[in-house]
Amino acid sequence: MGAGLGGGSSDAVAALRALNALARQPLGAERLAELAAGLGSDCPMFLADGPVVMRGRGERVTPLPPEAAARLRGRRVLVFKPAFGISTPWAYAQLAAQAPASYVPEAEAEGALARWLEDPHAAAETLLLNGMEAPAFRKFVALPTLLAEIRCRFGLAPRLSGSGSACYVLLQDNTDVAPMITAIREAWGESAFVLDARLL
Repeated sequence: MGAGLGGGSSDAVAALRALNALARQPLGAERLAELAAGLGSDCPMFLADGPVVMRGRGERVTPLPPEAAARLRGRRVLVFKPAFGISTPWAYAQLAAQAPASYVPEAEAEGALARWLEDPHAAAETLLLNGMEAPAFRKFVALPTLLAEIRCRFGLAPRLSGSGSACYVLLQDNTDVAPMITAIREAWGESAFVLDARLL
């Protein structure tokens, strides 16, 4: 909990799906999505089986077109988290307190997405943006300090995941992560969680 990776939300949706299955599927996809939205803003996303675009407060979920989803599937990603977590209610309260300046204008976000969808060669890194970073970085300076080091030393684009405290960076297949993991351990200690994975 407190990682910004949707662990609690995905568990809630897994329980919702399991209950529906045990009851012999009385609820269709639309009703499940409604119930999931009532559990948490990002819960409907976990009913999807692939990459999606979330709108509204997270309850409006649209699958990416297959060709766009294929550009994300299999991408290598390094996920890393310090020993401390960040309270999700605290993070969202901080974001709301700075509104509307803390939010990316809808037209700007939709424009960036449209350009990425139209350009089959555009890297996923061009879409990386997280408005939750500002409040998290003000309080937890260990986060921006390490992310700045990774950008400077390795030429990559690390970001905070959700409301934090986990972070991630997209990698190339041949990226040597050993020096980066060493940098993470040196900055956050041996208790830092690090996982070299691939997007599904």
